[in-house]
Amino acid sequence: MSAFDPELIALLAGVAFTAGFVDAIAGGGGLLTVPALLSVGVPPHVLLGTNKLSSTFGSATAAFTFVRKGLFQPRLWQAATASVVVGSTAGALITRLFSAAALKAILPLAVLGASLYLVWPRRKPATRHEPGFRPSRRAKAVAGGAIGFYDGFIGPGTGAFWMAVALKYFRQDIVHAAGTARFMNFVSNACALAAFVALGQVDWALGLSMGLALMVGAWLGAHSAIRFGSPLIRPMFIAVVLAMVARLLWQQLAG
Repeated sequence: MSAFDPELIALLAGVAFTAGFVDAIAGGGGLLTVPALLSVGVPPHVLLGTNKLSSTFGSATAAFTFVRKGLFQPRLWQAATASVVVGSTAGALITRLFSAAALKAILPLAVLGASLYLVWPRRKPATRHEPGFRPSRRAKAVAGGAIGFYDGFIGPGTGAFWMAVALKYFRQDIVHAAGTARFMNFVSNACALAAFVALGQVDWALGLSMGLALMVGAWLGAHSAIRFGSPLIRPMFIAVVLAMVARLLWQQLAG
């Protein structure tokens, strides 16, 4: 059972629906759910596990949609998938070494840092689509291990980081990059969740209610991304990240 009343759980489910929609389109859904869970007083270790439970619903839905539409082929990304499994599991297990106070200080900084990075102006557009380009297994494995570890340990912005890497270094178009991000994010979410369950760091009632809302939002978001492509993805991505930066800065100033 969750310690939170039904009205608060319903409110968090609404936030999760929005996060699922946004995350399926451009990544960064955790930039909404993590601050929301922090704001209602969920203990940091439980927050991480609960957020992974809800995120797994959304990322699974979006990943399945992109795979079914032929926009991501798992067999071509086995090295990245294996390194994501190792990285995300290790990242989740390492949270046990940090106190609640330390995680409570790290989480807002991680959200703010991820947000600022994602909206920082780039010199060139990152969309150099090269259909025949195939990144090396080593490049995929390094990206998978590093981003997977981050997702297991903290998580906010993971999908958006995958988007940036897929666009710039794997030279995918924005829709295929979204497919790569959604699949890899699902793998890291599922593996980190397994570790958090083993550690007993999950609020099941809260996580499942948010997860179901996230799943609906992710389904709508994935189909919207596939149908509308870049004209929808880019503005949604920038708008959400800017909103979260503004919110976090306001909280810091008001506090």
